[in-house]
Amino acid sequence: MQYGFYFDSARCTGCKTCMLACKDYKDLGADVSFRKVFDYEGGAWAMENGAWRQDAFMYHLSISCNHCGNPVCVHVCPTGAMHKDEHGLVLVDTHVCVGCGYCELSCPYGAPKVSEDTRQSTKCDGCVERILEGLDPICVRACPMRALDFGEISGFRQKASVVNSIAPMPDPVHTSPNIVIRPCPAAREPGDLTGHVANEKEV
Repeated sequence: MQYGFYFDSARCTGCKTCMLACKDYKDLGADVSFRKVFDYEGGAWAMENGAWRQDAFMYHLSISCNHCGNPVCVHVCPTGAMHKDEHGLVLVDTHVCVGCGYCELSCPYGAPKVSEDTRQSTKCDGCVERILEGLDPICVRACPMRALDFGEISGFRQKASVVNSIAPMPDPVHTSPNIVIRPCPAAREPGDLTGHVANEKEV
């Protein structure tokens, strides 16, 4: 079994309720976010033949740990603290984590962080305690636009017109992220150079 997230980019308004609900539920400090919302935009206005034309675009990407099929954080962990459970979720065993930070350095999505308080790795665990009770992760439950969902990834992959990565995410070929995205019309492919993250300091 492999669980993962579904994200509908066409529905997301960038309100960041998912991010705030996660921070509140997990009691995270101001400097730690398990879920991030990227504002990605690009394009410009230009005068052509006496008329203004534009190719401007903007969209949002809500992302947390992707509980990858090939998680580099698990591969580089020297103690085995970073591991996948029976649901395919990437979790941290705090009994053996030594806070070396290799997971944080290796993850292309910036999911794991070494806590300044505990000196151990911390990250999104898919709200595993809620999953075991048959409940959705708190970010899914909180989204007012129902842009997020969570469940067996195979079901989400059967939906029409979905991908597993959009800009500003990196190329998914090395990690096989367990996220399914319904891209909005403005969405760009990973590696896109026509846009930029407009809220870089925030994420």
